[in-house]
Amino acid sequence: METAALHAAAWAVSDRQAALVLCLVLQQRLTTAHRLHRASRGALRQAAPSRRAFLCQVLVDLADGVRALGELDFAGLCRDHGLPPPTRQVVRQVSSGRIYLDAAWEDIGLVVEIDGGQHALALATVHDALRQNEVVLTLNRVLRIPVLGLRLQPHAFLDQVIRLHRLSARP
Repeated sequence: METAALHAAAWAVSDRQAALVLCLVLQQRLTTAHRLHRASRGALRQAAPSRRAFLCQVLVDLADGVRALGELDFAGLCRDHGLPPPTRQVVRQVSSGRIYLDAAWEDIGLVVEIDGGQHALALATVHDALRQNEVVLTLNRVLRIPVLGLRLQPHAFLDQVIRLHRLSARP
């Protein structure tokens, strides 16, 4: 599975498609980031140097907990703007059960949720509001970024993250 996914990523028509292939095999739990990384040494030998470098960075992000293209985009924006890397897929126990948060700077109580299109469907907005409220009740601040917004106005959303990071990091 790992070799097939890495070859597909190496041969993809674009970097975006290559990243999607690797995100999908993790989302579908067909393998793990660790197994992908271990297999990459041999499987990516034939890849073009620029694609190999890109995939190596994607593999680092996947090992850090990125599981979707929007989260991958957010990771790159954080790096590009000098933000410290957040913790990914943070598990929290709340009154309704266990939840996973996309990105968090736990030391300053800042959480960022990257919302894909499925978050706008039917009752998802109610579920998301309840989750966010639970997180806020634990004295954390939550910023939500729709994937569409991340694609259309990445700097406007990241500016908000940077401003709240600075405010939260003040003594």
